[in-house]
Amino acid sequence: MPITKEKKKEIVSGLEKVINNSKSMVFVNFHKLLVKDVSEIRRTLKGENVGYVVAKKSLFKRVLDAAKIKGDMPVLNGELALVYGEDLLAPARGIYDFQKKLDGKVSILGGVFDGEYKSQIDMVGIASIPSLQVLRGMFVNVINSPIQRFAIALNAIAEKRN
Repeated sequence: MPITKEKKKEIVSGLEKVINNSKSMVFVNFHKLLVKDVSEIRRTLKGENVGYVVAKKSLFKRVLDAAKIKGDMPVLNGELALVYGEDLLAPARGIYDFQKKLDGKVSILGGVFDGEYKSQIDMVGIASIPSLQVLRGMFVNVINSPIQRFAIALNAIAEKRN
């Protein structure tokens, strides 16, 4: 059943709000996805302040063309969903976890990162950046390692003298 013009206008205005208020967006292809999986995706992403919206590709393209985003839009094949959020990394990281978990039913097609179109490879790379907390832990470990080795060396020298 076709969508009425009023419904299309409503969807377009909602997409315009999403695109104008989001710092990062990920274009997602979903294929043969079960309702329970979609519900789990939405629930998990909502907990991270990330949205998930599905619309027709023609409506997405109309809104994206009007948004004047830098770069070239990636090819958007298959069923299309948009994962978006205020955090630069959260949308990509959130859907990347489901891409691994659902094995082929969800895949990243590309996205918009900080006002510029990014390819699928770029968005997967962004998604694999560890969280700030993990990065801080890694940094502390890098700083701690030489100190720890120095202490071990001093201990070995002290034991050798005894």
